[in-house]
Amino acid sequence: MVYVNVRATVPDYAKWRTTFDSFANLRKDAGATGINQIYRDVENPGTVTAIMEWNTVEKARLHLADPKTQEAMKSAGITGAPEIRFLNHA
Repeated sequence: MVYVNVRATVPDYAKWRTTFDSFANLRKDAGATGINQIYRDVENPGTVTAIMEWNTVEKARLHLADPKTQEAMKSAGITGAPEIRFLNHA
């Protein structure tokens, strides 16, 4: 398993969360396991970190590059480029 850590700025958390949740099947069809952890920054609640589990890093990369995913991030209200990291258990 691989984990994708996405940190993004979202002016409207409720809108972002609704959009994120509505695209669960898109992520799952692309190879996500459906196990997600969502965090909000204590000092800046408009900064969200999502940690998502994927079957392979290749599937995660393909999903993030997919135009549907890019459009979903836009429609969720993410401002600027999200910070994305690919992680393994240590």
